Amino acid sequence: MTHGRALASMHVAALMFGMTGIFGKLATAGPGTIVLGRAVFAVVALLLFAQLFRQRMLTGLTLTRLLQLALCGLLLGTHWLTFFHSVKIAGVGIATLGFASFPAFVVLLEWAGWREAPSNRDLLKVALIVIGLILVTPHFELGAQATTGLLWAVLSGLCFAAVSVGNRLTSVDLSPVQVACWQNLFILLCLVPISGTALLAMPPLDWLWIALLGLLCTGLAHGLFVASLAVLKARVASLFFALEPVYGILFAWYLFGEQPTLRMLIGGALIVGALVLVKRPPDPA
Repeated sequence: MTHGRALASMHVAALMFGMTGIFGKLATAGPGTIVLGRAVFAVVALLLFAQLFRQRMLTGLTLTRLLQLALCGLLLGTHWLTFFHSVKIAGVGIATLGFASFPAFVVLLEWAGWREAPSNRDLLKVALIVIGLILVTPHFELGAQATTGLLWAVLSGLCFAAVSVGNRLTSVDLSPVQVACWQNLFILLCLVPISGTALLAMPPLDWLWIALLGLLCTGLAHGLFVASLAVLKARVASLFFALEPVYGILFAWYLFGEQPTLRMLIGGALIVGALVLVKRPPDPA
């Protein structure tokens, strides 16, 4: 994958991830049931994709790799559970904006794990995103429920940052489809004993929303995300997902008539401006 295609893939993945909160709000099931259903559809889609393009799911797997995939799957599942829990108790806006704090966690985790200190440009991009997120934040009163929801969303952001950094290890010698499929399989195996009965009892409309979550927001988006990490650093990739609250606001505007304020539009412009700084690195001499 070229650098340009990796950037384009990140944009598509961010768009798909931007729909996550919308589908989670539309579904009436609880967070555990939503995550289990999402994992089921994701595994099915990824296995069909692997069969269609003749990708082997066991090639390159070792015990160490399986343990790494299991850990990343556990973190990914926790990220989903905490995010949908935040959506249920505080709404899409607060949940999405709290989760969008994860680029700061990525910079810290990469510094701790690889001693990759952020450059001045990295700090500038993060600063623009933080200011943009502050402006994008809708006006709300932080009551007890909203505060709790925001904290759950920030925890979701921390877990996703850990997955982003962890995928730098697992994506080195495994295909993106392998990584995404095995991580979702581990989520599925963990949640079947807990939420399997509730999943089977869901109403038909919930099956539709969760199918879209699994096929678009997970199977497609997660595959593109992992593939791009083979070219991009996690901190660069994370900046694209700062677009998620912008997409979330736009989708909410279109679907629910929630018109954004001028302040939100200015914040979104700052976030997009930060992404302009993600330029192609110079070719090696």
